[in-house]
Amino acid sequence: MEAKVTNLDNQAVGTIQLADEVFGVDPRVDLLQRMVVYQLARRQQGTHKTKTYGEVSYSTKKIVRQKGSGGARHGGRGAPQFRGGGKAFGPVVRSHASEMPKKVRKLALKVALSTKAREGKLIVVDDLKLGEGRTRVLAQKLGGLGLNSVLFIGGNELDLNFARAAQNLPHVDVLPQQGANVYDILRRDTLVLSKAAVETLEARLK
Repeated sequence: MEAKVTNLDNQAVGTIQLADEVFGVDPRVDLLQRMVVYQLARRQQGTHKTKTYGEVSYSTKKIVRQKGSGGARHGGRGAPQFRGGGKAFGPVVRSHASEMPKKVRKLALKVALSTKAREGKLIVVDDLKLGEGRTRVLAQKLGGLGLNSVLFIGGNELDLNFARAAQNLPHVDVLPQQGANVYDILRRDTLVLSKAAVETLEARLK
């Protein structure tokens, strides 16, 4: 498919041919959902922890004798049924990450790119460069493009001025092409790719 190429001043500077194998894949909502769950699970720290019976700070002396008290049999005061006792089956430090085949992850990224292209929310610009790293300058350019919630994906290396200018803008993310992922593409309304990003993504995903 053919897409027009603009610059950050919203001026047309040419066209580019987008590969159908990357930007024209059939929609798969189930695949996107699986990928988002996969990514968010991997982001969880998994550092939640509660103390068990053997970890709470209590004397291990038997509370009452085993027989003859008329009450229930108990060992130490740190048992789960007592106030301040250890937690039975509480959370432990662990990884929440799950497994997903590389081919499925690759297909999910293609589906995410194709979804933006199909919805008309994919913009290709000639490059992502600014003469000065000022937020006000980039905000004016975004206003001219009519963008509020946007993800910019550049080439292998980001322009330092552009990345610095975007830091203080809400709902604006900037990533190199290596960091392109399904979750960040879907969480922003518009996807803006540089020509370099298109070329590297197509080479990577074909």
